[in-house]
Amino acid sequence: MARSNPLALGRDLAIDLGTANTLIYARGQGIVLNEPSVVAIDITDGRPVAVGIEAKRMMGRTPGRIKTIRPLKDGVIADFEVCEKMLRFFIQKVHASRWSKPRMVICVPSGITGVEQRAVQDAAEYAGARKPVHIIEEPMAAAIGADLPVHEPSGNMVVDIGGGTTEVAVISLGGIVTAQSVRVAGDELDDAVMQYIKKEFSLAIGDRTAEEIKMHMGSCWPLDDELTADIRGRDMISGLPRTIPLTTEQVREALAEPVAAIVDAVKTTLDKTPPELAADIMEQGITLTGGGALLAGIDQRLAHETGMPIKIAREPLFSVVIGSGRALENIDAMRGLMSLGGDE
Repeated sequence: MARSNPLALGRDLAIDLGTANTLIYARGQGIVLNEPSVVAIDITDGRPVAVGIEAKRMMGRTPGRIKTIRPLKDGVIADFEVCEKMLRFFIQKVHASRWSKPRMVICVPSGITGVEQRAVQDAAEYAGARKPVHIIEEPMAAAIGADLPVHEPSGNMVVDIGGGTTEVAVISLGGIVTAQSVRVAGDELDDAVMQYIKKEFSLAIGDRTAEEIKMHMGSCWPLDDELTADIRGRDMISGLPRTIPLTTEQVREALAEPVAAIVDAVKTTLDKTPPELAADIMEQGITLTGGGALLAGIDQRLAHETGMPIKIAREPLFSVVIGSGRALENIDAMRGLMSLGGDE
């Protein structure tokens, strides 16, 4: 039997291909890349002008011939060609050798269709992955990354609030017992802020401003110190720049609907959970991962709505990629947690 080259193994990659950010974990090295999933394209020849952080800086500031594109929407590939270019760029950035193809583990949302999963695998293969590409579901990766005992016969509940999807799952004995994937997450929260400011103040703001408002002023539960900030945008009536004062209470009101959808997904999953596992969750609590876990008061809101203890993972932004990385490091032991693409 041919032995595998240990140096080639060191270049294997686990990728959290997220709607908002793409993170890459290299075997034996840890997280080697964390960049926004954004590509700036020159529409005259289809050439990428910038990828990742550079492209995100250009959002809302480009001339007519340059277009910024987010190739993933709601956790799945919306623009295959641009996604493949972005993946290729990121892989070449962290994978030095052009001759050896890395083995890859890629995360996908639990509610993904077979066609959407195939698109992820094809994009990875075109970008230089070795066949077959291993697929791991996001809630499973998040649970592994959050140090939950996924192989034990006890109920572990994880809520991964990402950029495009919120994944809620109950895991026991290395498998997902029940799961719910809703396409309401960080992007929807940003959009809710934009729509609220447009409706209440007739002020147009961009995606980046909405994201900053959500990060610095967003909450799901009353704060000890409510804040006010000046927000700049374009007056929709006069067309001129204008500044308005915005309070954290108003931002909470803006976020109410998408937050309620996330809470409902958690309740629906609990409702479908077998009683024995529900008793375990009552004892061990629900673990929150993903960028949405950083939204102020999300733990208090969920605790209030479900009556369950809520804990936030140690590094919620990195739980999914760390979990995928652990699956990569122990690829033979964890094969049962993943599915294979192409030639199984």
